[in-house]
Amino acid sequence: MENVVTETNLEGLNLFFRGKVRDIYDLGEHLLIVATDRISAFDYVLPTPIPGKGQILTQMAAFWFEKLKDIVPNHLVSVKIKDFPPEAQKCADILDGRTMLVKKGYRINIECVARGWLAGSAWKEYQVYGTAGKVKMQTGLVESSGFPESIFTPATKSEAGNHDINISEEQMIQNTGAEVGRALKTKTLALYKRAVEYADSRGIIVADTKFEFALHNGKIMLIDEILTPDSSRFWEAKNWEPGKHMPSLDKQFVRDWLEQSGWDKNSPPPELPVHIVEQTSARYQEIYDRLTC
Repeated sequence: MENVVTETNLEGLNLFFRGKVRDIYDLGEHLLIVATDRISAFDYVLPTPIPGKGQILTQMAAFWFEKLKDIVPNHLVSVKIKDFPPEAQKCADILDGRTMLVKKGYRINIECVARGWLAGSAWKEYQVYGTAGKVKMQTGLVESSGFPESIFTPATKSEAGNHDINISEEQMIQNTGAEVGRALKTKTLALYKRAVEYADSRGIIVADTKFEFALHNGKIMLIDEILTPDSSRFWEAKNWEPGKHMPSLDKQFVRDWLEQSGWDKNSPPPELPVHIVEQTSARYQEIYDRLTC
C-alpha cells in the first residue's frame, strides 16, 4: 500500500503519546498530532490500515474547527507544514496533510456525545433498558428513529483506559464541577445542532458524534478531532428509514464486518479483506467530499 503511514518515529521530536490512531509529539508550547492510517474498533487497533485515512481525518477536522470556531474556541494552530518547527518540516513527506499543530490544554476527562437518532450502542441499550446513554427515552422507538430533540450522553474512560463508560449528567458534574459540566452540555449540543443543519444541506444525517474539550487559560477549548468518520455516524439522508439498520459513511462499516466475521472481540482482530479496505476508504473519501467540497 503506497503512502500508507501506520506509525511515526520522528527524529528530533519528543513522542508524547501513541494512541489508537494518532501519534502525538510534545513541542513545548504546542503539540504535533499526526493522524496515521491505523483504524481501531471495539478497543483494538486492527492489523490492516486504511490508505489515506489520516489525511481525511485531519483535513475534515480542520474544516469543522474553522466552521464552528464561533461557538467554542478550538486548539488548532495550523495544518500547514510551513508553520511547523524545523524538525517537523524535515519530515514533510510523512506529515503533509495528516498533521495538526495545536495548543496545549488540560484535558477534561469526559467524552461529550450528542445523539439525534437511535443507533449503535444506544439502540442496544434502549432495547434492554429503554434508555440511550443513560437518558430515559420514550417508548415505541425503533432502530434509526429520530429524536424529537437531540440528547447529551456523556461518557468517561474505564480505569484501564480503553472502554467508554456511559455516565449520567450528575456523575459528570461530580467529575467536572457544575459550571464546567453545564458548559460542556450546552456547547456539545450547540456544536451538534450546527453540524446537523449543515450536513442536512448536503444530504447527510449526522446520527451521533462525540466531542472532547480541554481547559486553556481557564477557558473551555474544543480539542482532538471533530465530526470525522472516526468520531461520528453519518448516513445518507435520502435512504433514511426508521426500523432499519442504516448503511454508514463512517467506521461503522468496519464494525459491521467485524461483527459478522466470527471474531470474539477478546483476541487479536483479523486482517480486513481487500474489498472491505477499499470500500472503507471510499466511504471516508465520499463523506469528506460531500461535506467539505
